[in-house]
Amino acid sequence: MRRTVLITGASAGIGAALARVYASRGWDLILTARRQDPLQALADELTTAHGVVATVILEDLGDPAAPERLVAAIAARGLTVDGLVNNAGFSRVTGFLDTDLDAHRAMIQVMLTAPIALSRLLLPGMIQRRFGRVLNVASLAGQMPATGGDTLYGPIKSFLIKASQGLHLETLGTGVHVTVLNPGYTLTEFHDVNGSRDQVSRAYPPWMWMDAARVARIGVDASEANRPSVTPGVMNNVMAGLARFLPDGLALRMVANHARRLERL
Repeated sequence: MRRTVLITGASAGIGAALARVYASRGWDLILTARRQDPLQALADELTTAHGVVATVILEDLGDPAAPERLVAAIAARGLTVDGLVNNAGFSRVTGFLDTDLDAHRAMIQVMLTAPIALSRLLLPGMIQRRFGRVLNVASLAGQMPATGGDTLYGPIKSFLIKASQGLHLETLGTGVHVTVLNPGYTLTEFHDVNGSRDQVSRAYPPWMWMDAARVARIGVDASEANRPSVTPGVMNNVMAGLARFLPDGLALRMVANHARRLERL
């Protein structure tokens, strides 16, 4: 049976890498983001390489009406969503007070509200059909104390981690797998988009960075195994462990040093 996965934020980075993994395993794709050209190029690439059906639907998840509009557009095409990858996201590194309120609202909408809305809209059908996959892309940052300079990013990802864990428990035994993927530093366009490429490149050596394709494979494998959470990379797991077990004050000093290396404090 052919399965179809909806991937948000699929135009580049980990989203595009996840699309390549799913296509290589025979999944049809629904790719959504705001930019037509990179989505269509990816769809054409994967259709040619793997013979899958790749549907492009443009949508801006910063609009509160977008999740319902997206699900309606999928239904209008006669498509069924068997898998959902909530990947769309970005960060604001200009500091909390130097970022205007509308920009904060957009970040919360795209990275927190939209994944919850899409999950709530699509999970009932998955449970009814006794098959489904929800893979939420969070971050190592969600397992650490919040970092000054991009103050909301870590807390949003922490929320997504906790919500994913709860959904994992709620869907046990239904045929639906809910997993949260927590990448650390990954070689993508993410830091180019938020303007922090030079800072992060100076702050951390090459061996700390992971390839997006590897991160994507780890995430999909964890989803298929129905693991509640996966953090790729030994060093990322060490850092998450330190944050979990160190006294709060020491962990906060650790992330403060991180923010200073990135020139955010």
